Amino acid sequence: MFWIICAALAGVVAVAIAAPLLRRQGEGAEPTAAYDLRVYRDQLREVGRDLDRGLIDEADAERLRVEIGRKVLAADRALERAGSARRAPGGWAALAVLALLLVGAFLLYQRIGQPERPDAPIAQRIAEAQALYDGRPSQAEAEARTPRPQRPEPDADYATLIERLREAVLKNPNDPRGLELLAEHEERLGNLIAAKDAQRRLVALRGEAASAEELARLAGLTIEAAGGIITAEGEDAVARALARDPHNPQARFMVGLLHLQNGRPDRAFPIWAGLLAEGPESAPWIQPIRAAIGDLAWFAGRPDYTPPEPRTDSAPASAPGSPALPGPDAEAVAAAGDMSPEERQQMVEGMVKGLETRLATQGGTPEEWARLISSLPVIGQKDHAAAILGEARQRFAGNRPALDLIEAAAEQAGLE
Repeated sequence: MFWIICAALAGVVAVAIAAPLLRRQGEGAEPTAAYDLRVYRDQLREVGRDLDRGLIDEADAERLRVEIGRKVLAADRALERAGSARRAPGGWAALAVLALLLVGAFLLYQRIGQPERPDAPIAQRIAEAQALYDGRPSQAEAEARTPRPQRPEPDADYATLIERLREAVLKNPNDPRGLELLAEHEERLGNLIAAKDAQRRLVALRGEAASAEELARLAGLTIEAAGGIITAEGEDAVARALARDPHNPQARFMVGLLHLQNGRPDRAFPIWAGLLAEGPESAPWIQPIRAAIGDLAWFAGRPDYTPPEPRTDSAPASAPGSPALPGPDAEAVAAAGDMSPEERQQMVEGMVKGLETRLATQGGTPEEWARLISSLPVIGQKDHAAAILGEARQRFAGNRPALDLIEAAAEQAGLE
């Protein structure tokens, strides 16, 4: 049906354009010679009536008939010449250009369109989405074909401390703090599979006490390790997070992403639209949703949807339910397994140094600056934390949610 409609419309347009080009000059309008002939015939009849009424004599009538007859002959010859007129100049060239445009449009659609895609009813589209969902790769398959992210080489001291952390967790696999640290720093190093495995072991160790945030973090690491694909293993982690807290925004975001990946924008749209309406604007899932919600609404059959305007009074992203933030956690670091106090201190200093270097060279979020400010006093660098606080205030001047977060970290660290 689509092709029939397109062909009919193209045919109508082509005929409308070609008709004037094929018409002969003067076609459609009466030639001047034809009008002259009618006038001359009327004049001949008028001469006959004047003769009958005695207004003119026979000699004058004959002279007038001869004169009008010459004009009739001249008009008749002009009419013959008009009948043999040629088509408008350039008509065939214009027709050739029109044909090229039609052929070009057809070839362009063949290249970038989907001419082989049949018209599908909604039931068939839902069935295709279900087949796409059922045909997802396994977690192992997705991990095997996912390229590993390239991260800068870590500082030698930091790398040594991470190796010690791995050894400590290996010696004491039931230490939840050690597993928490290992998951965090393996992710920072780009070892997503190792980070996912550490987080999975942490969740298994906590059992029923595992929080929705920890389960959502496991789901996020599982999805990242699979290259962004939500496999059955990732979906299970998301479902467990929602079972613990049905309102967890990170898990809800991943549910919407799951529907989107499997051809169900109608299911993804209400979830993401709800998250966008709830905010806060600084939450990490808001910007991806805001960038896609317009197209998603259209595909979901809601072309009249208008996304809410960004709010400037949003709560900071460290609100409950937000994902774990990158950067050193001083309390967790202090409980790092079987490390000696000196090793723990070195590890804290290495992580703080790594975070500070990254923020100085690559920048970061307000949450990461707040983490750095609160971590520096732990390693005895309170004056340096004050300097970092001043830099953070300048960097985020005018961003009230970010400044609130930074000021809260400064107050926690005992800074003025």
